Amino acid sequence: MSTNASNFQAHINGQPATLSELIPLAFAGFAHFTAMQVRDREVKGLDLHLARLQKASKEFFGKMLPEEQLVSYIRTAIDKGPKDQSLTVTLFSSHGEFTAASMDAEPDVLVRSSAPANGPKGPLRLSRVDHERPLASIKHVGEAGKTYYLHQALRQGFDDAAFVDRHGRLSEATFWNLAFWDGETVIWPQATILQGTMMGIVQRQLNRLGIAQRHEEITIERLQELPGAAVMNSWTPGIAVTAIATTAFAEITPFISLLHKAYQAEPNSVL
Repeated sequence: MSTNASNFQAHINGQPATLSELIPLAFAGFAHFTAMQVRDREVKGLDLHLARLQKASKEFFGKMLPEEQLVSYIRTAIDKGPKDQSLTVTLFSSHGEFTAASMDAEPDVLVRSSAPANGPKGPLRLSRVDHERPLASIKHVGEAGKTYYLHQALRQGFDDAAFVDRHGRLSEATFWNLAFWDGETVIWPQATILQGTMMGIVQRQLNRLGIAQRHEEITIERLQELPGAAVMNSWTPGIAVTAIATTAFAEITPFISLLHKAYQAEPNSVL
């Protein structure tokens, strides 16, 4: 697997991006994106990525690009890059931000490739932070808070941070969804969160496997009654969490294995 940086490219609207096109994007805070892993030129959960982009485009720009156009841009990046890679698909307005012109503009599409990623091995210990992400249901750029709280967690001796909302409910981690295990059922936090594409894949495949799931409001106090916890994102379907703040969890291998089994059951999409 080659990870030579020269193998990875950036395309805007299906064409190789020029330096003059990329420079303004260094300060592009009004944009949304999705991130996916490509293996052997195939991806999982393509429908979830497309639905995410369409929903966010409607919210941000008042219009959606044709789905086949998005697929074409993603296919171009996959065909031009290594068979294994990470892809980030970002929709932005060429009018920039802090302007009314971007309000009802047809978005441009940046597809950027980089080395494939599988996430950290874990387990992870998470600090507790009182924080609610703005526009939490949209995967958007410009969220300095996530990296800030990651850094704060590292300084405190943790590996990352979990967020607690104004109602005292755990919602998500910096760039992870949270999942919990009560010994029989996978529990998803009931709060305002970003519905991750990996989370969507795992949920629908757990349904097909007949595994019980439910949503529940999870407080810090409730954590003491739950034997297992995990995080997931586009890198991985499950990494064990062995602490959130002062609450410790066992590293429950069957729970993590179940999350990975669900992900592996998801069929690949060939673009």
